Amino acid sequence: MDSSALVQIFRRVLEDQGVDGGTDFFEFGGDSLLATRVLSAIARECGVELTIEDFIAAPTPDELSAKLASVPA
Repeated sequence: MDSSALVQIFRRVLEDQGVDGGTDFFEFGGDSLLATRVLSAIARECGVELTIEDFIAAPTPDELSAKLASVPA
C-alpha cells in the first residue's frame, strides 16, 4: 500500500484533510481507539494485519508504507 492511500485512510479516521505523508497520527490527535480503525482499514484494503505495536513504531503514512512494503505477501 503506498503512502497516498494511507494518507487517505488517516484523513478519514482523523476527519482532517490537512494530513500528509509526514503527519504523526498520535501528534495529530489520534489515540489507540482511532488507531484500531486505521489498522482495520489497512487489513480490509490491502489484506495485511498489523499490530498496534507496528503502528506505534511507524505512526506516519510514509513510515507505515515502508513497514508494509517489508511485510511478506
